[in-house]
Amino acid sequence: MDIFIKIGFDILAFSCIMILIVSGLAIIASLMGIFNLGHGEFVLLGAYSVYFFRELGLPEWTGMLIAPFFVGTVGLIIEVIFIRRMYVAPVVAMLATFAIGLIIRETVRGLIGGKYYYVDAPIQGLFEIGEYSFSIWRLAIIILTIIIMLLCYLFLKKTLFGLKIRGAMENPSLARSSGISTSRLYTLTFGFGAALAGLAGALMVPVYSLSADLGLAFMVQAFLSLMLGGIGTFEGPLLGSAFIGAMVPGFQWIRELPFIVNYISPIFSEVLVFVVALIIVKIRPNGIFIKKSF
Repeated sequence: MDIFIKIGFDILAFSCIMILIVSGLAIIASLMGIFNLGHGEFVLLGAYSVYFFRELGLPEWTGMLIAPFFVGTVGLIIEVIFIRRMYVAPVVAMLATFAIGLIIRETVRGLIGGKYYYVDAPIQGLFEIGEYSFSIWRLAIIILTIIIMLLCYLFLKKTLFGLKIRGAMENPSLARSSGISTSRLYTLTFGFGAALAGLAGALMVPVYSLSADLGLAFMVQAFLSLMLGGIGTFEGPLLGSAFIGAMVPGFQWIRELPFIVNYISPIFSEVLVFVVALIIVKIRPNGIFIKKSF
Protein backbone atom coordinates (compact mmCIF):
# COMPACT_ATOMS: atom_id res chain seq x y z
CA MET A 1 0.00 0.00 0.00
CA ASP A 2 2.83 2.42 0.87
CA ILE A 3 4.36 2.01 -2.59
CA PHE A 4 1.15 3.23 -4.22
CA ILE A 5 1.13 6.29 -1.94
CA LYS A 6 4.72 6.99 -3.00
CA ILE A 7 3.90 6.61 -6.70
CA GLY A 8 0.82 8.80 -6.32
CA PHE A 9 2.79 11.48 -4.49
CA ASP A 10 5.52 11.53 -7.18
CA ILE A 11 2.91 11.76 -9.93
CA LEU A 12 1.00 14.53 -8.15
CA ALA A 13 4.15 16.55 -7.38
CA PHE A 14 5.43 16.40 -10.96
CA SER A 15 1.96 17.10 -12.37
CA CYS A 16 1.71 20.26 -10.24
CA ILE A 17 5.06 21.49 -11.56
CA MET A 18 3.86 20.87 -15.12
CA ILE A 19 0.58 22.67 -14.40
CA LEU A 20 2.44 25.74 -13.13
CA ILE A 21 4.63 25.81 -16.24
CA VAL A 22 1.84 25.15 -18.74
CA SER A 23 -0.74 27.55 -17.29
CA GLY A 24 1.22 30.65 -18.28
CA LEU A 25 2.01 29.19 -21.70
CA ALA A 26 -1.64 28.32 -22.27
CA ILE A 27 -3.14 31.73 -21.51
CA ILE A 28 -0.74 33.42 -23.96
CA ALA A 29 -1.43 30.86 -26.70
CA SER A 30 -5.20 30.95 -26.14
CA LEU A 31 -5.56 34.74 -26.26
CA MET A 32 -2.85 35.78 -28.72
CA GLY A 33 -2.65 32.78 -30.99
CA ILE A 34 1.13 32.45 -30.65
CA PHE A 35 3.26 29.88 -28.88
CA ASN A 36 5.83 31.57 -26.69
CA LEU A 37 8.99 29.62 -27.51
CA GLY A 38 10.83 31.61 -24.84
CA HIS A 39 8.50 30.50 -22.07
CA GLY A 40 11.13 28.18 -20.60
CA GLU A 41 13.43 31.15 -20.14
CA PHE A 42 10.76 32.93 -18.10
CA VAL A 43 10.80 29.85 -15.87
CA LEU A 44 14.60 30.17 -15.74
CA LEU A 45 14.39 33.85 -14.75
CA GLY A 46 12.10 32.94 -11.87
CA ALA A 47 14.58 30.33 -10.67
CA TYR A 48 17.51 32.72 -11.07
CA SER A 49 15.68 35.36 -9.00
CA VAL A 50 15.68 33.01 -6.00
CA TYR A 51 19.40 32.31 -6.46
CA PHE A 52 20.17 36.03 -6.90
CA PHE A 53 18.49 37.09 -3.66
CA ARG A 54 20.06 34.19 -1.81
CA GLU A 55 23.47 35.43 -2.94
CA LEU A 56 22.56 38.83 -1.49
CA GLY A 57 22.13 37.14 1.87
CA LEU A 58 18.33 37.19 1.85
CA PRO A 59 16.20 34.10 2.56
CA GLU A 60 14.99 32.02 -0.39
CA TRP A 61 11.35 32.93 0.14
CA THR A 62 12.22 36.57 -0.64
CA GLY A 63 13.22 35.63 -4.17
CA MET A 64 10.13 33.44 -4.52
CA LEU A 65 7.86 36.35 -3.64
CA ILE A 66 9.64 38.78 -5.97
CA ALA A 67 10.12 36.35 -8.90
CA PRO A 68 6.59 36.55 -10.42
CA PHE A 69 6.57 40.36 -10.27
CA PHE A 70 10.06 40.62 -11.76
CA VAL A 71 9.43 38.11 -14.55
CA GLY A 72 5.98 39.54 -15.21
CA THR A 73 7.55 42.99 -15.67
CA VAL A 74 10.11 41.53 -18.07
CA GLY A 75 7.23 39.96 -20.01
CA LEU A 76 5.41 43.30 -20.19
CA ILE A 77 8.51 45.04 -21.56
CA ILE A 78 9.15 42.31 -24.14
CA GLU A 79 5.55 42.42 -25.34
CA VAL A 80 5.51 46.21 -25.69
CA ILE A 81 8.89 46.52 -27.42
CA PHE A 82 8.94 43.41 -29.61
CA ILE A 83 5.92 41.10 -29.71
CA ARG A 84 3.21 43.76 -30.20
CA ARG A 85 4.52 44.58 -33.68
CA MET A 86 4.32 40.96 -34.83
CA TYR A 87 0.79 39.76 -34.08
CA VAL A 88 -0.11 40.01 -37.77
CA ALA A 89 2.61 37.43 -38.47
CA PRO A 90 2.34 34.71 -35.77
CA VAL A 91 5.27 32.71 -37.16
CA VAL A 92 7.53 35.76 -36.95
CA ALA A 93 6.28 36.40 -33.39
CA MET A 94 7.14 32.84 -32.38
CA LEU A 95 10.61 33.15 -33.89
CA ALA A 96 11.04 36.41 -31.99
CA THR A 97 10.14 34.70 -28.69
CA PHE A 98 12.65 31.97 -29.50
CA ALA A 99 15.39 34.54 -30.13
CA ILE A 100 14.54 36.46 -26.96
CA GLY A 101 14.54 33.23 -24.99
CA LEU A 102 17.96 32.33 -26.38
CA ILE A 103 19.33 35.72 -25.30
CA ILE A 104 17.92 35.29 -21.79
CA ARG A 105 19.23 31.73 -21.46
CA GLU A 106 22.75 32.57 -22.59
CA THR A 107 22.81 35.68 -20.40
CA VAL A 108 21.93 33.60 -17.34
CA ARG A 109 24.50 31.00 -18.40
CA GLY A 110 27.14 33.72 -18.39
CA LEU A 111 26.01 35.02 -15.00
CA ILE A 112 26.23 31.61 -13.32
CA GLY A 113 29.29 30.45 -15.25
CA GLY A 114 27.54 27.51 -16.88
CA LYS A 115 27.40 25.69 -13.55
CA TYR A 116 24.70 24.00 -11.50
CA TYR A 117 23.71 25.58 -8.18
CA TYR A 118 21.70 23.99 -5.41
CA VAL A 119 19.09 26.23 -3.80
CA ASP A 120 17.67 25.37 -0.39
CA ALA A 121 13.92 25.08 -0.01
CA PRO A 122 12.31 27.58 2.38
CA ILE A 123 10.66 24.63 4.11
CA GLN A 124 13.04 21.72 4.53
CA GLY A 125 12.68 18.25 5.91
CA LEU A 126 10.86 15.01 5.25
CA PHE A 127 7.79 13.27 6.55
CA GLU A 128 7.31 9.52 6.51
CA ILE A 129 4.47 7.23 5.56
CA GLY A 130 5.38 3.64 6.22
CA GLU A 131 8.85 2.90 4.89
CA TYR A 132 8.90 5.83 2.44
CA SER A 133 10.00 9.43 3.00
CA PHE A 134 8.35 12.43 1.32
CA SER A 135 9.66 15.94 0.78
CA ILE A 136 7.78 18.61 2.72
CA TRP A 137 8.64 21.18 0.03
CA ARG A 138 7.12 19.00 -2.71
CA LEU A 139 3.98 18.80 -0.59
CA ALA A 140 4.07 22.59 -0.29
CA ILE A 141 4.30 22.87 -4.10
CA ILE A 142 1.21 20.67 -4.42
CA ILE A 143 -0.77 22.82 -1.98
CA LEU A 144 0.43 26.10 -3.51
CA THR A 145 -0.41 24.90 -7.02
CA ILE A 146 -3.97 24.07 -6.00
CA ILE A 147 -4.36 27.51 -4.39
CA ILE A 148 -2.81 29.35 -7.37
CA MET A 149 -4.96 27.53 -9.93
CA LEU A 150 -8.10 28.18 -7.88
CA LEU A 151 -7.25 31.89 -7.74
CA CYS A 152 -6.55 31.96 -11.50
CA TYR A 153 -9.89 30.27 -12.17
CA LEU A 154 -11.76 32.76 -10.01
CA PHE A 155 -9.82 35.63 -11.62
CA LEU A 156 -10.80 34.55 -15.13
CA LYS A 157 -14.40 33.64 -14.27
CA LYS A 158 -15.42 36.24 -11.69
CA THR A 159 -13.59 39.48 -12.47
CA LEU A 160 -14.18 42.16 -15.10
CA PHE A 161 -10.66 41.74 -16.48
CA GLY A 162 -11.22 38.00 -16.77
CA LEU A 163 -14.45 38.68 -18.66
CA LYS A 164 -12.55 40.90 -21.09
CA ILE A 165 -9.97 38.16 -21.64
CA ARG A 166 -12.69 35.61 -22.37
CA GLY A 167 -14.45 38.05 -24.68
CA ALA A 168 -11.25 38.78 -26.62
CA MET A 169 -10.64 35.04 -26.98
CA GLU A 170 -14.10 34.46 -28.39
CA ASN A 171 -14.19 37.39 -30.80
CA PRO A 172 -11.37 39.97 -30.84
CA SER A 173 -13.15 42.21 -33.38
CA LEU A 174 -16.32 42.35 -31.32
CA ALA A 175 -14.26 43.01 -28.18
CA ARG A 176 -12.57 45.99 -29.87
CA SER A 177 -15.90 47.35 -31.10
CA SER A 178 -17.20 47.10 -27.52
CA GLY A 179 -14.48 49.46 -26.34
CA ILE A 180 -12.03 46.87 -25.03
CA SER A 181 -8.40 47.79 -25.73
CA THR A 182 -7.13 44.46 -27.00
CA SER A 183 -3.55 45.72 -27.34
CA ARG A 184 -3.50 46.65 -23.65
CA LEU A 185 -5.21 43.35 -22.85
CA TYR A 186 -2.56 41.42 -24.79
CA THR A 187 0.23 43.24 -22.95
CA LEU A 188 -1.20 42.51 -19.50
CA THR A 189 -1.99 38.91 -20.42
CA PHE A 190 1.53 38.32 -21.74
CA GLY A 191 2.90 39.75 -18.50
CA PHE A 192 0.53 37.58 -16.47
CA GLY A 193 1.62 34.45 -18.33
CA ALA A 194 5.27 35.37 -17.80
CA ALA A 195 4.60 35.93 -14.08
CA LEU A 196 3.11 32.44 -13.77
CA ALA A 197 6.20 31.02 -15.47
CA GLY A 198 8.46 32.96 -13.10
CA LEU A 199 6.53 31.65 -10.11
CA ALA A 200 6.87 28.10 -11.46
CA GLY A 201 10.64 28.52 -11.78
CA ALA A 202 10.95 29.98 -8.29
CA LEU A 203 9.03 27.12 -6.69
CA MET A 204 10.75 24.31 -8.59
CA VAL A 205 14.39 25.44 -8.32
CA PRO A 206 14.91 23.83 -4.88
CA VAL A 207 13.81 20.53 -6.45
CA TYR A 208 15.80 20.62 -9.70
CA SER A 209 18.65 23.06 -8.88
CA LEU A 210 19.62 26.06 -11.02
CA SER A 211 21.18 25.69 -14.45
CA ALA A 212 20.88 27.67 -17.65
CA ASP A 213 18.87 24.84 -19.24
CA LEU A 214 16.38 24.47 -16.39
CA GLY A 215 13.37 25.82 -18.27
CA LEU A 216 14.38 24.27 -21.58
CA ALA A 217 14.30 20.79 -20.04
CA PHE A 218 10.52 21.05 -19.47
CA MET A 219 9.41 22.83 -22.63
CA VAL A 220 8.88 19.81 -24.88
CA GLN A 221 6.66 18.27 -22.22
CA ALA A 222 4.90 21.62 -21.76
CA PHE A 223 4.07 21.92 -25.46
CA LEU A 224 2.89 18.30 -25.52
CA SER A 225 0.62 19.11 -22.57
CA LEU A 226 -0.80 22.07 -24.45
CA MET A 227 -1.38 19.96 -27.56
CA LEU A 228 -3.10 17.24 -25.54
CA GLY A 229 -5.34 19.59 -23.61
CA GLY A 230 -6.06 21.99 -26.42
CA ILE A 231 -6.12 25.78 -26.19
CA GLY A 232 -9.07 28.09 -25.61
CA THR A 233 -10.15 26.59 -22.27
CA PHE A 234 -8.94 26.91 -18.71
CA GLU A 235 -9.36 23.22 -17.91
CA GLY A 236 -7.86 21.72 -21.09
CA PRO A 237 -4.18 22.68 -20.67
CA LEU A 238 -4.33 21.86 -16.95
CA LEU A 239 -5.70 18.39 -17.67
CA GLY A 240 -3.17 17.94 -20.47
CA SER A 241 -0.28 18.86 -18.18
CA ALA A 242 -1.65 16.57 -15.46
CA PHE A 243 -1.83 13.77 -18.04
CA ILE A 244 1.81 14.30 -19.08
CA GLY A 245 2.78 14.79 -15.45
CA ALA A 246 1.30 11.41 -14.62
CA MET A 247 2.94 9.59 -17.53
CA VAL A 248 6.53 10.75 -16.89
CA PRO A 249 6.97 9.45 -13.31
CA GLY A 250 4.46 6.66 -13.97
CA PHE A 251 6.54 5.16 -16.78
CA GLN A 252 9.67 5.61 -14.68
CA TRP A 253 8.12 3.57 -11.89
CA ILE A 254 7.05 0.89 -14.38
CA ARG A 255 10.58 0.71 -15.75
CA GLU A 256 11.95 0.04 -12.24
CA LEU A 257 9.93 -3.15 -11.85
CA PRO A 258 12.34 -6.08 -11.19
CA PHE A 259 11.52 -7.95 -14.39
CA ILE A 260 11.88 -4.82 -16.57
CA VAL A 261 14.72 -2.74 -15.12
CA ASN A 262 17.53 -4.79 -16.68
CA TYR A 263 16.09 -4.67 -20.18
CA ILE A 264 14.96 -1.09 -20.73
CA SER A 265 17.11 2.05 -20.81
CA PRO A 266 16.20 4.91 -18.40
CA ILE A 267 15.60 7.18 -21.39
CA PHE A 268 12.94 4.81 -22.70
CA SER A 269 10.30 6.11 -20.29
CA GLU A 270 10.69 9.66 -21.65
CA VAL A 271 10.56 8.43 -25.24
CA LEU A 272 7.42 6.45 -24.46
CA VAL A 273 5.74 9.59 -23.11
CA PHE A 274 6.37 11.38 -26.43
CA VAL A 275 5.17 8.39 -28.46
CA VAL A 276 1.92 8.08 -26.51
CA ALA A 277 1.31 11.85 -26.64
CA LEU A 278 1.94 12.05 -30.39
CA ILE A 279 -0.41 9.12 -31.05
CA ILE A 280 -3.15 10.87 -29.05
CA VAL A 281 -2.54 14.17 -30.86
CA LYS A 282 -2.74 12.33 -34.19
CA ILE A 283 -6.14 10.92 -33.20
CA ARG A 284 -7.41 14.12 -31.53
CA PRO A 285 -5.54 17.05 -33.13
CA ASN A 286 -7.65 19.64 -31.30
CA GLY A 287 -6.87 18.12 -27.92
CA ILE A 288 -8.51 15.31 -25.98
CA PHE A 289 -10.00 17.62 -23.36
CA ILE A 290 -11.19 20.45 -25.60
CA LYS A 291 -14.85 21.25 -25.10
CA LYS A 292 -15.66 24.96 -24.92
CA SER A 293 -13.90 28.28 -24.50
CA PHE A 294 -13.21 30.12 -21.27
